[in-house]
Amino acid sequence: MCTEPGAAFIMENIEKHDLNRVIVAACTPKTHEPVFHAVLKDAGLPPRMLEFVNIREHCSFVHMNEPDAALLQAKNLIRAAVKRALFLEPVPTKTVDVNPEALVVGGGIAGLSAALDLANQGFKVYLVEKELTIGGRMSQMDRTYPTDDCAI
Repeated sequence: MCTEPGAAFIMENIEKHDLNRVIVAACTPKTHEPVFHAVLKDAGLPPRMLEFVNIREHCSFVHMNEPDAALLQAKNLIRAAVKRALFLEPVPTKTVDVNPEALVVGGGIAGLSAALDLANQGFKVYLVEKELTIGGRMSQMDRTYPTDDCAI
């Protein structure tokens, strides 16, 4: 099922039986789920209408020396996926414009580091600190280890 012929088989059956949901019991969704999402998209179905059962890692690998236990686990997971699929709904996707700006609260070491990292990525950064000076606990130290540099 995780190959082009498998994807074509699923597409053929979606069209043939006018399916509105798909359950795949196969390998890991980490690498194969995008393939099935593409099939659903090509069939005009929302990607959310896919229920994926990972029988490889959750059954075959766990019960490697117990085939009966692996089969029972697979049946239970597939049964659960069928029940769950009954309640799947399309999730609307909305794209919005995002301003490349960030607010960092706290001018201590972590806040300053985050602000610098964001600024180096092209974000406009607003840094807010409740004290009169930035630096947090660092500003209370005289010297830093191991360089013995001035902490302020």
